[in-house]
Amino acid sequence: MYFGLRYAIAHCESDPDIHGLILTGTGDVFIPGGDLGRTGVDDWMDMGHLGMDATPFDSLRVTALPVIAAVNGICQGGGFMITLCSDVSVVSERATFRVPELFRGISDTYYAQILARTIGPVRTRDLMFTGRVLSAAEALDWGLVTRVVPHEELMGSATELLAEICRTAPAARLDIKKSLDHYLGLFDRIAMRQSQAGVEAIEGFAAFKERRNPRWVPASLRTEGRL
Repeated sequence: MYFGLRYAIAHCESDPDIHGLILTGTGDVFIPGGDLGRTGVDDWMDMGHLGMDATPFDSLRVTALPVIAAVNGICQGGGFMITLCSDVSVVSERATFRVPELFRGISDTYYAQILARTIGPVRTRDLMFTGRVLSAAEALDWGLVTRVVPHEELMGSATELLAEICRTAPAARLDIKKSLDHYLGLFDRIAMRQSQAGVEAIEGFAAFKERRNPRWVPASLRTEGRL
């Protein structure tokens, strides 16, 4: 999926008749996050393929084309980051948002950087340290999404918004995008890569696949199933 998004962005950039992108999901899911091997048979634990070079986040941030995330349902992990890296987001009233990376043992410094610049450090700690679910209304109130619309109006609203954006001057619009991208800043790639190969990530991914709490959770605080 990540490769497909990067390919789609490059394809659209190369076609002069394409002026913008809308990203959405199917059914009641936008993007639930990366594949943690839940249905795999090889029981892989090599996190090397999950490096940031494989993700589409930077491609979304730097493309000259306007990108709209039309969030139709569950949006968490890498899916939530895709939403944050898009230019604007139109969100179904049914959508939910979550940052569960710390449950998986991943030091996601990308999230820490983007969220702190977007909603401030206090709300970032709330969202990342608890891994709780945000409703569409909460996400709008926090400034994490652009608009919330009735579910059946999602794609129409996203298409209308993209048309409005595409009427603005593209070179000037790109200058604004560059300025905003600079504001969002960089993240600690070294710490994140080290985390993905560490013992907590190995245990976090194993716990997810085995539908249990990671062993670092104190016995008195463990719940049924995965976190």
